Amino acid sequence: MAKILVSDPIAKEGVEILRKGGLEVEERLELKPEELLQCVPLYDGMIVRGATKVTKEVIQAGKKLKVIARAGVGLDNIDQEAAKKRKIRVLNTPEATSISVAELTLGHLLALFRAIPYGTASLKEGKWEKKRLMGREVAGKSLGIIGVGRIGREVAKRALALEMKILAYPKPKKIKKDSEIEFLPLKEVLRRSDVISLHLPLTPETHHILSREEFQQMKEGVFVVNCARGGVVDEEALYEALQSGKVAGAALDVFEKEPPKGNKLLSLESVIGTPHIGAATEEGQYRAGIEVAKKVLEFFKNRI
Repeated sequence: MAKILVSDPIAKEGVEILRKGGLEVEERLELKPEELLQCVPLYDGMIVRGATKVTKEVIQAGKKLKVIARAGVGLDNIDQEAAKKRKIRVLNTPEATSISVAELTLGHLLALFRAIPYGTASLKEGKWEKKRLMGREVAGKSLGIIGVGRIGREVAKRALALEMKILAYPKPKKIKKDSEIEFLPLKEVLRRSDVISLHLPLTPETHHILSREEFQQMKEGVFVVNCARGGVVDEEALYEALQSGKVAGAALDVFEKEPPKGNKLLSLESVIGTPHIGAATEEGQYRAGIEVAKKVLEFFKNRI
């Protein structure tokens, strides 16, 4: 019987799927790195979310590991190269939390256009700043989506319902013809967009895809939303662009270093943020737990 370590919380229904499928499951949450290194040799598989860091050392210590599964989209907390060398299968659940991240993205976009966080804070301070809080409508504005995977497409669908124009980069190889999305080179997306929203994994190719050169190509007064990965935006360049007014405001769910203690972006009134909660909805985590369990169970059944 294969033994599975669940080191980050997933839906209890997912755990039951694994157990009913004949796998032995141990939930050991909030393990310290040294504790994980000590116990990982006991397991044939691991299920994690974002908290557990599956480093090269963990993978080398997991002598019996055959599969590492992430209940979520991003795999930057798993050393995929080390897993590949050991011929360990790495799985994720990209479909499960797409709607959750897309909805947060639109929430951030609307919050920027109407200064909702500042309005709430000033109201709680006893202020009544109606004149200062003149907002803008999103209808008719151009939304530039960088990364048109599952989440990017969900964002586009919702933004179209808000009567926004959708510009996108890059054009996926396999996508149905869509007259409502205009696929353009990156420079054109940057030049024409009123809002830039990123939906890319963090890879060597996407690291700092928005940096000084890219900010210079944008419209004056553009807004930037990043609910993808912190490293896709050069935070120093973003800070400079905000200070100069090139970027009117930024909404960030992710940061290059998390938690972003001492991050000077958070000292700016023009920046709003959340603590990497894009996928953190009850519905999204339920779907992720079910999906990751089914994939792990299928993996071991196919091996047998």
